[in-house]
Amino acid sequence: QVQLVESGGGLVQAGGSLRLSCVASGRTFSRCTMGWFRQAPGKERDFVAAINWSGGSTFYTDSVKGRFTISRDNAKNTVYLQMNSLKSEDTAVYYCACAADSRVVVQTHHYDYWGQGIQVTVSS
Repeated sequence: QVQLVESGGGLVQAGGSLRLSCVASGRTFSRCTMGWFRQAPGKERDFVAAINWSGGSTFYTDSVKGRFTISRDNAKNTVYLQMNSLKSEDTAVYYCACAADSRVVVQTHHYDYWGQGIQVTVSS
């Protein structure tokens, strides 16, 4: 069992930065592939970024490449999403998730545990 709690969201102007954190409880965090997803009002939950258990492999959706960086600290049971050059279209509720999978996976059904989500609002 893994419980996930996100923090670091809020309101920021376009062009600004935020860093999201997701702290996990449970002994299996270091074996999780960790992902960040986001869901805008009236839309489906979309993949943003993922990182494998060691941090050696990452993957991003095209719209955030070069702007967002996912990282993890297994000693702190924490995964991060550094978001730079934010745009209004980045506004959404952001979720972190754990997949009991050694691969970097992008589909929601691969993920076993989810956080409660945190709001990110980018004003233009």
